[in-house]
Amino acid sequence: MGIDLSQITAIGFDADDTLWVNETYFRKTEEAFGLLLSGYETPNQIDQLLFLKEMENLPKYGYGIKGFVLSMIECALEVSQGKISPSHLSQILQWGKEMIEHPVELLPGVPEVLEKLSKTHRLLVLTKGDLLDQERKLERSGLDPFFHHVEVLSDKQPSNYKRLLDHLEIDPKNFLMVGNSIKSDILPVLQIGAHAIHIPFHTTWQHEIVSPSADDTFITLDQMLDLLTFIK
Repeated sequence: MGIDLSQITAIGFDADDTLWVNETYFRKTEEAFGLLLSGYETPNQIDQLLFLKEMENLPKYGYGIKGFVLSMIECALEVSQGKISPSHLSQILQWGKEMIEHPVELLPGVPEVLEKLSKTHRLLVLTKGDLLDQERKLERSGLDPFFHHVEVLSDKQPSNYKRLLDHLEIDPKNFLMVGNSIKSDILPVLQIGAHAIHIPFHTTWQHEIVSPSADDTFITLDQMLDLLTFIK
């Protein structure tokens, strides 16, 4: 792999599907949503229409559960031509509340890795999503004491990372980002001269799926615990 991480002083961690489970709950809700509207369209078509609605709304609502729920409601109204029942709209809202209130499920090895690395490195949470929801999940996770800084970003473009590292006075060559999304956690970080480690999750939102080029140099690990092999 040929990547020297000996100069790393600060490590950023994505949150959703890197520290804890997230996408699984969205997929389950999407499946239920498709069945709810199966009287109007096939579940597969509903899934495609919902994704298009999410992409349309992303600049307005941003990432997270609230924008997802609003997109489901708009999609349901359009697909049903306004005929969807109040009880079905209530069901969509209830799904959103259940997602927000769902217990945080940490991924294997996360507490052990953070506890060890926090003694030798400056640890950051750099994630997208709804601010209140992410703050709530971090508090429930019990991981907050391990982190020097927490940042909920509106997007993860190279400029977002560069601005934050400048603010925190971290040189990109001393920074490592760890995350499950090649599009959001890996490629933008490499573009500013920092380092990245990819830990895939078993499912990925289609908006986050990209293929890296042969010139993109990063490490891919099977699980969080493997991180301790590369960072001393």
